[in-house]
Amino acid sequence: MRKDRIDGRVFDLYDDYCHGYIDRREFFQRASALTIGGVSALAMAESLLPDYAEAQEVSFTDERIKARYVTYPSPGGNSGEMRGYLVAPAGDGPFPAVLVIHENRGLNPYIEDVARRAAVGGFLALAPDGLYPAGGYPGNDDDGREMQRALDPDKLLQDMVNSAQFLRTHESSSGKLGATGFCWGGLATNHVAVTLGADLAAGVPYYGRAPASDQVPAIRAAMMLQYAEDDERVNATRADYEAAMDANGVAYTTHVYPGTRHGFHNNSTPRYDAGAAELAWQRTMEFFNTHLAA
Repeated sequence: MRKDRIDGRVFDLYDDYCHGYIDRREFFQRASALTIGGVSALAMAESLLPDYAEAQEVSFTDERIKARYVTYPSPGGNSGEMRGYLVAPAGDGPFPAVLVIHENRGLNPYIEDVARRAAVGGFLALAPDGLYPAGGYPGNDDDGREMQRALDPDKLLQDMVNSAQFLRTHESSSGKLGATGFCWGGLATNHVAVTLGADLAAGVPYYGRAPASDQVPAIRAAMMLQYAEDDERVNATRADYEAAMDANGVAYTTHVYPGTRHGFHNNSTPRYDAGAAELAWQRTMEFFNTHLAA
């Protein structure tokens, strides 16, 4: 179903569902209770569920890349070990490196595809699976969301920091590191920037909640903040974040994409906005090329 045919109230319910405020059953029940033009909004709700097969942009067999899963130590994380999807450009390295951090449901096919897109762009990309200590992404987002919620949140963030350091020092890495992430992954990107300091050269959080203002002085990376226009929860943290970066001399740019909602880059659901997503990704690649050059 086309995005312009879905009522805004259904999008709001989906946002609550994606962020764990309501479960799948309640999402459908509440959508069914809405009538739009005399018709139940259930079909609108069903159309918002992800279709990962249709969303793939870069095949895992693409000759421009080399992809594999790797495990590595993660001291202080949820199990002491992590697993991630490592994708390198074809050819000889070393390559500048980009960490790709998933949403609040583990390493699903959309995030793996984003890692492949980064590799096509010339970067050594690692997409860690924060659910690995609990058995790994289970194959569906509902169970993945519940699994991620059950993990220790501080240890999960430490797993992302450890993944960044593993990638930065990988034999195929040039040592120049960037990070990007979406939703919870945007929050985690901000956390990695705070924690790694000068070890992170560039960060691009997509619609991610900001760190506490007193943590911002630790950021040494150049930051590009990507926001949806209609994203009340995340955007409520933006002004204080920008003020703290201004006060502490952090180099940053902000982009807000008109007419978009949270998740606009994810091309597996009708929240996707092709124009905004393509522009945001182009800006991301250009930003990393600028700041991760040898």
